[in-house]
Amino acid sequence: MAKANKTKPEPASVDSFLEQIEPSTRRDDGIELTKLFTKVTGQPATLWGSSILGFGSYHYRYESGHSGSAPRVAFSPRKAKLVCYVKLEGVDSEALLLRLGKHTKGKGCLYINKLSDIDLQILEDLISASWRYMAQTYPI
Repeated sequence: MAKANKTKPEPASVDSFLEQIEPSTRRDDGIELTKLFTKVTGQPATLWGSSILGFGSYHYRYESGHSGSAPRVAFSPRKAKLVCYVKLEGVDSEALLLRLGKHTKGKGCLYINKLSDIDLQILEDLISASWRYMAQTYPI
């Protein structure tokens, strides 16, 4: 029997989630990121699981047969860092990442200490490129 995805859309209020984030600087960054992701995607934020704000969604199926849904782009205002879940491979991100500012990256995510460490226009460009890539790769 296939395992169910733990991270799925939740009916909880995005505003209530954002209001509870501590410290206040992380909360303010979360609010700012919500505005930025909404601007780029044209989609409202949806809470995925207990701590990820996703924008749009897509359905995937692996060769193993496992399938599910996930947000096209997302972020999480985690205690240690802001985590932006964006597609970095296949979107010519290297030049943008060089100009982004202080960050680290993992597979499909950017880790940012605080928004004041980065160039928000570059982050907007990365989100936009990821959004377009995901829309082309996983059309609705």
